[in-house]
Amino acid sequence: MSGEWQHGLCGCFDNFGLCLVSWLIPCYRFGKNAEAVGESCLLCGLGFLVPGVDIFLGAMIRGKVRDSKGIPGSFVGDLVMWFCCPFCSLVQEAQELEGSSPQAVSMARE
Repeated sequence: MSGEWQHGLCGCFDNFGLCLVSWLIPCYRFGKNAEAVGESCLLCGLGFLVPGVDIFLGAMIRGKVRDSKGIPGSFVGDLVMWFCCPFCSLVQEAQELEGSSPQAVSMARE
């Protein structure tokens, strides 16, 4: 538990494959993120397709990701992140759940 996000909000290209899948089929990636924190993959994936519900669900899942990793924040902050930049938030959460830090990726390349 590091207390901060392993990847920045605009760190999409730290894992280009994950970024690509998130942009092409975001409901799938959202469902997988939800499943990783104990929610229903199918229900959350479908909920992601409903305008308005997607932002609320996104903030809820982001909060669960933060809590599981010991990252400080609030529901209101999560709601703002999902309202302003939902795809960046989606990718950041997915990278956090996969657990690959930028330092580990750069060390693996060496």
